Parts: sequence; C-alpha cells; structure tokens
Amino acid sequence: MIERADRPHFWQSVTGSLDFLEEDLRLAASREVLEETGIDVASLSSRALQNLHHQIEYEIYPEWRHRYAPGVVKNIEHWFALEVPDGIGITLAPREHVAYQWLPYEKAAQKCFSPSNGEAIRKLFSADR
Repeated sequence: MIERADRPHFWQSVTGSLDFLEEDLRLAASREVLEETGIDVASLSSRALQNLHHQIEYEIYPEWRHRYAPGVVKNIEHWFALEVPDGIGITLAPREHVAYQWLPYEKAAQKCFSPSNGEAIRKLFSADR
C-alpha cells in the first residue's frame, strides 16, 4: 500500500492512467508500477504481471477532475496483479507518495480510501478470481 503525497492518509495500491488513448494496458500498468514503486516489471518473471480481465467504471472524485478533459466525470479502471519477490526494494516517487506498507490482503483492502481499490484487492485473493 502507498500513501499519496497530495492527500495524507489516502492509501492505495499502484494506480494510474493511460498516457495516451491507445496505450497498451499491460505497458501502462508496467509503467505505473515503475513510476510509483521503482519496480521494473520487465526484470521479473514474464508471468509476474497478470491482467485480471476485470474492469469497472467509477466516478472521478471532484477534487481530481481537473486532471481530465473538461466534462469528464467517470473513468474505467482495469485490474492487474503483480507478484514480486520477498524483500524487493521500493523507491517511491516523492511527488506522488510519501510512505508504503506491505500488509496482509484483508488489512490492505480495509486501508484503501477508494472502495474499488479495496474491492480489487479482495477479488485478487478470492476463490472466484
């Protein structure tokens, strides 16, 4: 879990946006992991990053709508999972995040500010994944 720099006590897993509309989802996920944690997905097993083939539409929090084109109030979230080796180093992007914690999935899901982020963590560890 990582804590946002621009919002104290706002904890989330790695999240992000496409850099351009046609950006490959897997490449975008890999880029965001590198930007937010310093983990280079390309250096891990080819099976480490998994597309969960699940997406949801959610309303963008009003305080962050300025990051989007005028009139955009909803976003589509695609869920991925990443298996990392024990003890892997984390390097936060200080302009984005100020702290991180490794937590059991139940506690991580509870700590999420975003309900959909918590739901994604629970889904990853559920039997019907």
